[in-house]
Amino acid sequence: MNNSILHKEIQDFIRSYSLPLSKLAFAGSPFSKVTVQELMQQIESRVKIKSKLPTWYKNHQIYYPPKLNLEQTSSELTAKYKASLISGSSLADISGGFGVDSYYFSNSINKVDSFEINGDLSEIAKHNFNILKKSNIHCYQKDGLEKVLQQAYQFIYADPSRRNDTKGKVYLLEDCEPNIPKNIDKLLNQCSILMLKTSPMLDISAGLSELKRVSQIHIVAINNEVKELIWLLEKDSDAQPDIYTLNLKKSSSETFNFKWKTSAENTISDPLRYLYEPNAAILKAGAFSLLTEKFKVEKLHKHTHLYTSKTKRDFPGRRFVIEQVIPYSKKEIRKNIGGKNANITIRNFPESVASLRKKWKIDEGGSSYLFFTTIANDKKVVIVCSKAR
Repeated sequence: MNNSILHKEIQDFIRSYSLPLSKLAFAGSPFSKVTVQELMQQIESRVKIKSKLPTWYKNHQIYYPPKLNLEQTSSELTAKYKASLISGSSLADISGGFGVDSYYFSNSINKVDSFEINGDLSEIAKHNFNILKKSNIHCYQKDGLEKVLQQAYQFIYADPSRRNDTKGKVYLLEDCEPNIPKNIDKLLNQCSILMLKTSPMLDISAGLSELKRVSQIHIVAINNEVKELIWLLEKDSDAQPDIYTLNLKKSSSETFNFKWKTSAENTISDPLRYLYEPNAAILKAGAFSLLTEKFKVEKLHKHTHLYTSKTKRDFPGRRFVIEQVIPYSKKEIRKNIGGKNANITIRNFPESVASLRKKWKIDEGGSSYLFFTTIANDKKVVIVCSKAR
């Protein structure tokens, strides 16, 4: 960490620089104690976190690590959510990183020990905590897994690195660092609750097969994109876990909760007046049959995760008014929608969005929504919709 970067004139330069970085690379650094590479790192990383970490972005004197160290960093929204799940006396963050999760845990935990084996990253996080006036976070440049096996905490939090020196980017928990499945019994002996953040790409069934004592799984999406899977493990938990789905939107949020492996009988119907598409968190959770019972809607097909009803329902996802149902045939499509602008979604359909746009000359945009899908009796159709108000 080069403390010269924190000098006012250099900070002003970093915060005000707007030209392409390629020009700065060719021009070189205007400061004798800071290299052009260091300047570019600060500018590039700061821009990268603008919307993801606004608290850090708007504060002066924040020091930024390389972009690679920010890739797996939680957003402020997801970090706040994790912190809302627990409160108490002590927490060990054994994969501290840039420190976003530790920062928000410190709002609900009296003492947070943040362990980070990368010395530069640990020093950066410690500096930033001081700038952000966080006095109850203690940074240690140590192997967090090793340390927590020597000292008990109320909570242990881990966000294992998904970059493996030999395998590159990985998703299976046993390939991440630290290896949580291998050490899970030891970790649960050192805390009341072990919280684990994993890739949104991890299959839930696969995660459950690798882990033990899972009491809760939280699937967190932002604007309909799944960002994190959060696992809570407790030593005495042996029941099916509770599943919490959350889709955070600009002015509201959608939630749907259920017990893992709970099932309900599907009811199938042809498209009626309204069409519903579950949000991404629910699709990730696989709670397809439960939606029919909970929201009084019907599925279009056993394997088509779209729903319909005669009257408008509250529903955790997108809602549409069905304008037309068109058989998937050359004649009908050319007559009704070919050559127009529309938003396209495919569900249980054998062609990609790109191939459909090319084949039927449908450009992006407009207020019309086309669902290419399969309904009862395996009929392929296009459902033409507008957004429900």
